[in-house]
Amino acid sequence: MEAYTHKVQYYETDKMGITHHSNYIRWMEEARIDFLSRIGWDFARLEKEGIISPVLNVTCDYKKTTTFSDEVTISVSVQEFKGVKLQLAYEMKNADGQVVCVGTSSHAFLNTEGRPIRMKQEQPKLYDTLSELVVTA
Repeated sequence: MEAYTHKVQYYETDKMGITHHSNYIRWMEEARIDFLSRIGWDFARLEKEGIISPVLNVTCDYKKTTTFSDEVTISVSVQEFKGVKLQLAYEMKNADGQVVCVGTSSHAFLNTEGRPIRMKQEQPKLYDTLSELVVTA
């Protein structure tokens, strides 16, 4: 699947001229939204189906710095999905192909009342789509 590209903005850098660490988490969210859209489950569709997907956990390991105007490509893959929790993996690379950051995010699937959704029974299309995308080692 095609990677998401983010161009580092000036306001995302700090006084030292490097990207502030908090922005990588934002970029992960941008890439996740793009990923879901590419697989046919954009946020408009999720909301129409009555699905909300809160973040349970985020990890972020910084490998190299980025600076203003750098282009960062972010690959997203499904690391784990068993119907209750979705775990995504992110790999961010600079224009030279060097890894600048790796991370993960975990998400639950809830209905609009905040109760867990039995994905296989209640949302079989989304369940099948995500199950087919799990990366096996």
